[in-house]
Amino acid sequence: MTISTVEEVREFFRNLQDQICSALERTDGKTLFTEDTWTHHNGGGGRTRILCQGALFEQAGVNFSHVTGDRLPTAATVHRPTLAGCKYEAMGVSLVIHPLNPYVPTAHMNVRFFTTSTGEEDGVWWFGGGFDLTPYYGFEEDAVHWHRTAWEALRPFGEDLYPRMKKWCDEYFVLKHRGEQRGIGGLFFDDFNEGGFENSFAVTRSIGEHFLPAYLPIVERRCATPYGANELEFQRYRRGRYVEFNLVYDRGTLFGLQSGGRTESILMSLPPEVSWRYNWQPTPGSSEEALYLQFLRPRDWLEVKS
Repeated sequence: MTISTVEEVREFFRNLQDQICSALERTDGKTLFTEDTWTHHNGGGGRTRILCQGALFEQAGVNFSHVTGDRLPTAATVHRPTLAGCKYEAMGVSLVIHPLNPYVPTAHMNVRFFTTSTGEEDGVWWFGGGFDLTPYYGFEEDAVHWHRTAWEALRPFGEDLYPRMKKWCDEYFVLKHRGEQRGIGGLFFDDFNEGGFENSFAVTRSIGEHFLPAYLPIVERRCATPYGANELEFQRYRRGRYVEFNLVYDRGTLFGLQSGGRTESILMSLPPEVSWRYNWQPTPGSSEEALYLQFLRPRDWLEVKS
């Protein structure tokens, strides 16, 4: 892996962060991102950008990071355990958007690149990431759009890629201790180097570039929907599930903490307002119950006619 190749990936990630932030600012129309630059104790650093209390977004965080280290944490070596403890270089863009309106879903996207080197195995690299959607109130039209855009992102690279990454996403974003999906899924991939560097990088670019076309039409469709205290209460309750997943299972969060990353940047994914309620159950026949019955389970959304 050459220096110029690494720089090409780095430049794409930085530009992607810029493009997404600019688009979210235009969509929100009220508040701009603030930027916080930081350095990592082992080398490298990043740019954390946060938008708070906007017209549409309660909090949106879009991070770019590029760090190095002497010992690759175990969270990054699930499929390559022999590389645990090796020197590494990691970079990527990660974002989480928490909207104000409960009818607008929370969205997450991450694209990342790792390289490692050892005395016996030099130049090992892989891409990872994806995007997934966490609605509080389900709409089939939105779910179909989200998954159709994900399918379009991967269509140029083979018909089998979307179903594989969709299934991987369904299996990854599960709160195992509750037996519950986090949301309606999307795409997830890790340890990805299929077809060589150019192909793998192209897949990663396409996923990153399809996030905004997947998410912004949903934001614009739902942002003016009237809501009240009941919807806000349910939104905060469901956000509790988001917190549980990120702190217990999420590999990106675990990698950041295990590698001694900047805590404020790592935990920007957590929502500002959240609640837990003991043994709460939705009212039968309610929109809240419909979320559990119709949306928080794996479905073939490409087959649904919205």
